[in-house]
Amino acid sequence: MNSNFGTQETGGMLEILRKICLALPEAVEIVDGFGHNTFKVNGKSFVISGEKRLSFKSDRETQEILLEKEYFYKTPYIGHHGWVSIDQPTEEHWDELTSLIQEAYLRAAPKRLVKKWLDMH
Repeated sequence: MNSNFGTQETGGMLEILRKICLALPEAVEIVDGFGHNTFKVNGKSFVISGEKRLSFKSDRETQEILLEKEYFYKTPYIGHHGWVSIDQPTEEHWDELTSLIQEAYLRAAPKRLVKKWLDMH
């Protein structure tokens, strides 16, 4: 197996994530203390990316529905707060993930940014 495969995959996922997340009003990217790329709005995390895992903020109802799909699982340590993860998302997952990431943003964003985003769409 090509030793660069993991970093290429991770880099590709991170580039896609940046396009989705940083297009949202006032979203920022930081690297947290664990070395994960974390996307935040108003100081609140809505997406965390590390290694080959992508995690996003959800609510309990959505989380239950997503966990019925074989590729989603409860995020370790923060899953009890509604966070959901997927390992190495493939091209076919990105339409669904884009919507889920936008929902995660809207859960974390202050009302004025939610209104701004909704007005734009």
